[in-house]
Amino acid sequence: MRRFLTVGFALIGLVVTACGGGATASPSPAAATVAPTATPVARPDVIVGSTNFYEQVTLGELYAQILEANGYKVTRKFNLGNREIVQPALQSGQVQVLAEYLATLVSFLDKTAKPTGDKTETAKILADLLKAKSLTVLDAADATDQNGFVVTKETAAKFNLKKLSDLTPIAGQLVLGGPPECPSPTRPYCIPGLKDKYGIVFKDFKPLDAGGPLTVAALDGKQVDVGLLFTSDPSITAKGFVLLEDDKKLQLADNIAPVVRDDLLAKDNGDIKKLLNSISAKLSQAELGDLNKQVSIDKKDGKDVASAWLKKQGLIK
Repeated sequence: MRRFLTVGFALIGLVVTACGGGATASPSPAAATVAPTATPVARPDVIVGSTNFYEQVTLGELYAQILEANGYKVTRKFNLGNREIVQPALQSGQVQVLAEYLATLVSFLDKTAKPTGDKTETAKILADLLKAKSLTVLDAADATDQNGFVVTKETAAKFNLKKLSDLTPIAGQLVLGGPPECPSPTRPYCIPGLKDKYGIVFKDFKPLDAGGPLTVAALDGKQVDVGLLFTSDPSITAKGFVLLEDDKKLQLADNIAPVVRDDLLAKDNGDIKKLLNSISAKLSQAELGDLNKQVSIDKKDGKDVASAWLKKQGLIK
């Protein structure tokens, strides 16, 4: 589940980052994803928000910049705080566009709802929950930010590991590292789930941290063979770790998708939806991991990273 949910529930004031509002783009040709129109189209102003986490800010920049490149005036409201702050801001209109995580938002909106490991099913559940709030979830990317199990390239090559089910016959030779609560019966997405869903039973478990530096160091130093990290953790890219495919869908589908206010979509001619969906269509797990690496590890400016990615994907000029 998303890391920013662990932030305390105390409300903090909305803070607009120094980057401020976006400027109206010059009348350059529209990106390839949206055909140029014969006459100028009136564009509604757009407010793009984010929670207080670097991945969210980068996603916000992707959304903001593709809209700006297509003639929209964009105001950025980034680093607003946790979901307890940003979701009400979206519902009240202080924010109009936000990158979200399917299963986590479903559970936040309705604790009795049952998201699944299937992206399409979970997106449908979320869409139904959002209707009453006059919000729409657009297309979900393949990229996720959820629990994932990783191995080093050497371990992957030695045992021919590509997906979690490949671990089933050889897990008895391997040590798993992860958060101390991983073996608990109340943790269905860690050791209990691996056993129930895949029949995976490890030789041993080493308590470390929740997808943090201890787990990365233990994997790197061969103290553990398999580690639990978040699927978009930049260390996966930086260290060349292999993220094992969750082929039986143990984890809930926390795919990234834009959530947009209905009143904004009603003012638009459909281009906002097309443009944001074009980002989701290109945002793979590897691409998200690389974006996070550039910002978090390489210390590049998120605005520049987002711009370079959009240009590489052919989404802006």
